[in-house]
Amino acid sequence: MDIGIDKIGVYVPKNYIDIVELAKARDVDPNKFTIGIGQDKQAVPQPYEDVVTMAANSADSILTTEDKKALGLLIVGTESSIDESKSSAAFLMDLLDLPEDIRSFEIKQACYGATAGLQTAVDFVSQNPDKKALVIASDIARYGIKTPGEVTQGAGSVAMIVSQNPRVLKLTRKSVYMTRNVGDFWRPTFSKTAFARGKFSNEVYVDFFNTLWKKYQDKYSATIDDFSTLLFHIPYTKMGTKALRTLEGKISDVKYAKLTEHYQASIKFSREVGNLYTGSLYLGLLSYLINAAQANEELLLFSYGSGAVGELYSGEIQAGFDKVIDQSGILEMLDNRQKMSIADYEKMYQVEYQDGTIVDPQAVNSKFYLSEIKENERLYKKLK
Repeated sequence: MDIGIDKIGVYVPKNYIDIVELAKARDVDPNKFTIGIGQDKQAVPQPYEDVVTMAANSADSILTTEDKKALGLLIVGTESSIDESKSSAAFLMDLLDLPEDIRSFEIKQACYGATAGLQTAVDFVSQNPDKKALVIASDIARYGIKTPGEVTQGAGSVAMIVSQNPRVLKLTRKSVYMTRNVGDFWRPTFSKTAFARGKFSNEVYVDFFNTLWKKYQDKYSATIDDFSTLLFHIPYTKMGTKALRTLEGKISDVKYAKLTEHYQASIKFSREVGNLYTGSLYLGLLSYLINAAQANEELLLFSYGSGAVGELYSGEIQAGFDKVIDQSGILEMLDNRQKMSIADYEKMYQVEYQDGTIVDPQAVNSKFYLSEIKENERLYKKLK
């Protein structure tokens, strides 16, 4: 039975800041951000946007009535959870008008959570071939104003429907994975921003890729020529470049040039949006599918979550994939965003809703939004 991604959709906030303007405001050479980090724009969520609202928006862009009837599993991968007990998936049941006979939960393991959800969904569909699964990656990456990590912030959500006979990406069931207890990145429950050892995290990321690639080759007798494209977890686009460069000199110059060309196509959206944490790999997949992909290509995908868990797995792009993806709608969403000044971004960054907050729907520019905090419970609504 063929199982994989049947549909894929994305949502990013409608506001962004320009990375060159951010660099100038921080007295940094813009090239350090645009070339050294590899970013051009950064999505900025409104205070009424969080992982729940963004997840709802991304899922709503691909779900049909028939899909909802067939769903048996809903998983949200996030490291930006809004409740220590109730999962973000549970909030989506009403917002998306989903049937009750669904298993729903949230997975947390830094940026790896959505991949864990995707593999769980594959197992579920293999045991329930008449059912579908909805896997959503939704996150807000925050490091703080004027911190070293500020340039690697971002926000957004990617939703994927997993089913048999997938129309976008068939997963080949070839996968290798590993876990180590590593202190490269963490966010204690008392903090709204993350702590990181940036250089160390990069080193661990590259080491995980190299280790898993060797494991994959040994397990499946694979070579780099088995794949046309390598996709990476890209919290910022230069990070994936560092892993890709480890292959330089070890494979033919022609193959390395082709992989580099395809990698550039996969990072176009990330350069425009920034860090999606759990969604970063899948925003890269979507970027590649829209900007360069061809039917029947074999892909190798590297997922990494600090702390640390990594997985390397493969998939095959399906014929007609381009007819399933709302390419024009996604490109229009990215093109029609509004730029914020750095001053306005800094002011909005400080806004934090408290118990008793009621949001004026007239000020909302998102279909799903946080409408109220009542008795410390977050309540959500959908604009009519």
